[in-house]
Amino acid sequence: MRHFPLWKTIISLGIVLVSMIYSLPTLMGGVPTWWPGWLPSKTVYRGLDLQGGLYLLLHVETEKAVEQAAENLVDEIRLTLRKGKFRYQSIKREGRETVEVKLPGDVPKADVIKAMKEDFRNSVAEETPDGVRLRLSATEVTELKKFAVDQSIQTIRSRIDQFGVSEPSLQKQGEDRILLQLPGLNDPARAKTLIGRTARLEFKLVDEKGDLNAALAGNIPPDDQLLYEERGGKKGQKPVRQPLLLKKRTNLTGELLTDARVNFDQFGEALVSITFNHQGARRFAQLTGEHVGERMAIVLDDKVYSAPVLREKIEGGRAQITGNFAMEDAHDLAIVLRAGALPAPVTILEERTVGPTLGSDSIREGVLSSLIGGLLVIIFMAVYYKGLGMLANIAVIFNVFIVIAVLAGMQAALTLPGIAGVVLLIGMAVDANVLIIERIREELRLGKSPFAAIDQGYEKAFMTILDSHVTTLSTALILFQFGTGPVRGFAVTLIIGLLSSLFTSITLTRMMLYFILRNRRVQKLSL
Repeated sequence: MRHFPLWKTIISLGIVLVSMIYSLPTLMGGVPTWWPGWLPSKTVYRGLDLQGGLYLLLHVETEKAVEQAAENLVDEIRLTLRKGKFRYQSIKREGRETVEVKLPGDVPKADVIKAMKEDFRNSVAEETPDGVRLRLSATEVTELKKFAVDQSIQTIRSRIDQFGVSEPSLQKQGEDRILLQLPGLNDPARAKTLIGRTARLEFKLVDEKGDLNAALAGNIPPDDQLLYEERGGKKGQKPVRQPLLLKKRTNLTGELLTDARVNFDQFGEALVSITFNHQGARRFAQLTGEHVGERMAIVLDDKVYSAPVLREKIEGGRAQITGNFAMEDAHDLAIVLRAGALPAPVTILEERTVGPTLGSDSIREGVLSSLIGGLLVIIFMAVYYKGLGMLANIAVIFNVFIVIAVLAGMQAALTLPGIAGVVLLIGMAVDANVLIIERIREELRLGKSPFAAIDQGYEKAFMTILDSHVTTLSTALILFQFGTGPVRGFAVTLIIGLLSSLFTSITLTRMMLYFILRNRRVQKLSL
């Protein structure tokens, strides 16, 4: 038996030691009190099917995203007309994806259409009896809907990450649905509120000249909207809803925010401080400077949080949102503002709460099946292959340690299919060792010495083991890439197990054999 390289020995022992340290907190059911603080203390998270949690099927109202895009065109068209020095009578959105521009009779419609085609290449401009119509193209509508779902996934993921849920599962289903799983969640109501908030922050001017009483009676001017500000609402008090007539046009949105934090005013009340980026700070300073002496409302999801009078130009890109917040509400508001607004409203189509009893039963049965299967394999290997079989058993045990250690280090979630992957892994790890042992048997039958038979057995079995592992690994990677939920959980465990199986069967068992036999005159192997 040839010399086993020192560097391989050091790496192998290092992998074994590290995997044992990383896997122990999980195998002991948590970090014990005596565990040194300088050692890794991560454990494997349990998926929704093992520890319970919240299952939500969400629907993204993509049509609202198209409406908002058309609404945004109103301001952009206004700028285009001003740039071209075209007079107009009115600009308003009609329907879901169309903006109507009413022009005076002496304004050349062809020139207006030409200017619009230059500025809005993805939209369709056409002439109407009263002016010009700009319509979002079918391609742009499709892209807007797709973007709304993709952006909603990213925004919700960011909110959930800040909420503190371990290993959330967030996947797109169909064209406008999102599947969300939150394992181990303790406050489903708060999570649903956090997820479902559109969080569209807008700064709008109060129409002081408008007739508020007429608006309350239903006669709202076409360029205005009626919203309410809640005042009061201290402990034991009911908040008073104060109606406000606001300009419909949004002067500034929360898209330019860089940060939102919870702070406190001089009376100890929670408030949310917001900070704009460079562009937002410049526009905010310009907006407040142009409207000194007027009231500007801070609106979030059509609710007015405050409408202060602008006493002076506000520079520095900072503002505050007040609203008699409870600490938890202020914290959640800061989260949704930092994560950004949803491009379209999200509604819950299906909700399921998985109880911890199902999870504990699954864990118990899964662990029991793994133990029974592993024990039967160990007994068979020890009886049939004797000494080398026991080495294979040790390799399989270390294989499980490595899988648990990697899952803990990655902070991955172990699901019920993942446990099935561990059981499958035990079989594959044993199979690799059986190939090596059988190759060694063949070499012994050919009359070779034990040391030569071991060397030849490992070398000849290597390509066969590599081929089988690479083939299975390719399948596992495809499952991980295109699978969802439980399928991906199974694939993750299988991928880690295949790589660790290659190490334990090819390198670890050979190292153990070398150290057992290196100083002995062996005439016969225990097979």
